[in-house]
Amino acid sequence: MAMSRKEEARALSTDEQGLVDKSHHPAVQELADSDLGNLVKLLRERRNKAQTEAHRRRREIRGKGAPKGAAASKADGGSQLKLEVLAMAMRRLNGEAERRRQLAARVSLVTNARNALARKQEAAANGPDFNARTAHKGMRSVANQRPPDLVRPAERGRQRQAAKVAQAKRDAR
Repeated sequence: MAMSRKEEARALSTDEQGLVDKSHHPAVQELADSDLGNLVKLLRERRNKAQTEAHRRRREIRGKGAPKGAAASKADGGSQLKLEVLAMAMRRLNGEAERRRQLAARVSLVTNARNALARKQEAAANGPDFNARTAHKGMRSVANQRPPDLVRPAERGRQRQAAKVAQAKRDAR
């Protein structure tokens, strides 16, 4: 669900708000790759901490866990909202990291293809190596050692069929 920046600011502390602001569109594209990695790490730590806190509060409300303070929590809406905001920020950062990874892969693919084409054109210009496994002056023909077959294939088929019919007649007796 979309959330306004005002609602995000209400759910987060000031240092968390600064991290989440860096995950929004114009600012996230201006980050260097190393800064993006550091931001992902920091935000993941904050999200995991908020997730643990939200789970603890939910257990307190259900009566499953011991209260952290003097009294058990009555509601966990704020911790859930904080978790949601941090999770959406993580999703945005992961999307940006994946976009950059795919862009780098495309650039690498184009570079490799160009290098391969240049090597292929260079090899074609130089001609094949003398010691390569190619026929430089052509293949020498090798005479066939098998004697020619003088029986027509149709005659051989006729004889096979006649033998098959004769065997079938004997088997039917």
